[in-house]
Amino acid sequence: MTSTSHPTFLKAHQFIGLQPGPRLIVLGAVHGNERCGTQAIEQLLNELEAGSFAIERGMLTLVPVTNPLAYQRRTRQGDRNLNRNLRVSAHPVDFEGQIANVLCPLLDAHDVLLDLHSFQAPGQPFVMAGPSNNTSNLEPFAHSVEETRLIAHLGPRRVVEGWMEAYARGVARRREARTEAAAGLLDTDYGIGSTEYMRSRGGYGATLECGQHDDPESVNTAYRALRQALALLGLASLTLKPPRSDFEVLRLVDVIDREHENDRFVQQWKSFDAVEEGQNIGLRHDGTPVTVNKAGFIVFPNAATPVGNEWFYFAQASERVIQ
Repeated sequence: MTSTSHPTFLKAHQFIGLQPGPRLIVLGAVHGNERCGTQAIEQLLNELEAGSFAIERGMLTLVPVTNPLAYQRRTRQGDRNLNRNLRVSAHPVDFEGQIANVLCPLLDAHDVLLDLHSFQAPGQPFVMAGPSNNTSNLEPFAHSVEETRLIAHLGPRRVVEGWMEAYARGVARRREARTEAAAGLLDTDYGIGSTEYMRSRGGYGATLECGQHDDPESVNTAYRALRQALALLGLASLTLKPPRSDFEVLRLVDVIDREHENDRFVQQWKSFDAVEEGQNIGLRHDGTPVTVNKAGFIVFPNAATPVGNEWFYFAQASERVIQ
């Protein structure tokens, strides 16, 4: 395969225990420049092949590189973001669409998903959680208890919820304003990534943001979480460490778009920087300040995002209890 060719397959490693149990799938490199999950999965694979421990119950599927084109290029995406609008398509128009047609049936065959990611700026690891049990049209869910228990054992202290609600709020605002956003940003379903898809199919899962891209500790975070998941689900006879007791849970409550190429932040924000009520976050091109009406936290700020796309998310403390 040359460096410019498109990969033609998705590689997965599967271990099926002789005793019944849950079916767990673990993804690495859904984004090609987020490689800590790949390295952690490879470390676990080496231990399984060497007989350091064994899968005894249920099924474990490991996908070290979920987006091989982006991984080959060392970029976040190949043709588009694989972790948006994840669905089966009769006529895929890009590489990620082809991957989705293979990945979605693979997810369908499992009960639990652990998706391993990393991020660009310095910061502590965190977990993206799904909603509480509900029967709404946006993201109905029935496995909040099981998912919360999984999250509690993965390791990181910080948990972030509310993704789909905040995304839907942004979609509604763009439609009302009739902004010239990218087509996907006007579709609530475009917010569906791996874990959202898994929940929509009757399973549950967690997205683990393991740390900064090239920080060796992010690999350790991913590796420890992998072993904890195997122990919690009973797939292998590994020691389950107790959950921590100092969780910080934040809820995404809004998303603010960049409306003009000259919109700018007033400082270089990092995810989870705290902000006060009325604090100036940025300036629109005409000098109008962009403020927040309550104290909270800046999440996923992107100073270079294209016009019409998400500029930053805003989060506040949640009353949700992780235990």
